[in-house]
Amino acid sequence: MLRVPSWASKQCRNINEAFSPLSQVKGLGFGLLGFFKGGEVSFAIAAFLKNIVAVASLNAPVVATCIPFSYKDKIIPAFTLYEHKAKATNSKFLDYSDVPDVPFQAPGNQSLIPLEKAEAQFLFVVGQDDRVVKSEYCATEVCKLLQAQGKGNFQILSCPGTGHCIDPPFFPLHIGSHPVFHKRAVLGGELRAYSKAQVHVWSQIQAFFRKNLIVN
Repeated sequence: MLRVPSWASKQCRNINEAFSPLSQVKGLGFGLLGFFKGGEVSFAIAAFLKNIVAVASLNAPVVATCIPFSYKDKIIPAFTLYEHKAKATNSKFLDYSDVPDVPFQAPGNQSLIPLEKAEAQFLFVVGQDDRVVKSEYCATEVCKLLQAQGKGNFQILSCPGTGHCIDPPFFPLHIGSHPVFHKRAVLGGELRAYSKAQVHVWSQIQAFFRKNLIVN
């Protein structure tokens, strides 16, 4: 299983080159784990490259955000974000929940990553109070698109009361900046639900990879 960091390459051609030394790895294939942008890149890798058998994402966009993806002759244009729609809160944090365009209607749907081309199993981990990405809505809608294509290679793990950041167990609640605009932002979630989700989510991710990557 490979963790794809949020700063990972924006060019799938380069990712292909990065994966080529790992071609000798034995087993069923690769598993990818990514949070936010790392999850987005994991989706693109699974859509364009072979031997990806499992992808777990945490509150990840299902579109190309900020920078286009390109692979061979295929270009996925960057998704539109409207920073002027951010709202100031009483705590002097900015609420960016209305900043993204609608990803399942034109023109936003041109930025959708073609997950229907992937052969991997998907685990979408989403916080119901994610104020950065409408991750539960996006995961639900993209799974509808997959189902319409006759696919059932997905599951959604929805976490009530949990915001954008779902870290490994016992990490402190992350209160920080928006991952794109780098300003103090409302990330969503509350402490008790977040703490419960940490333990539950990571055990489910481990079980997901054991099921799909380990040969009995």
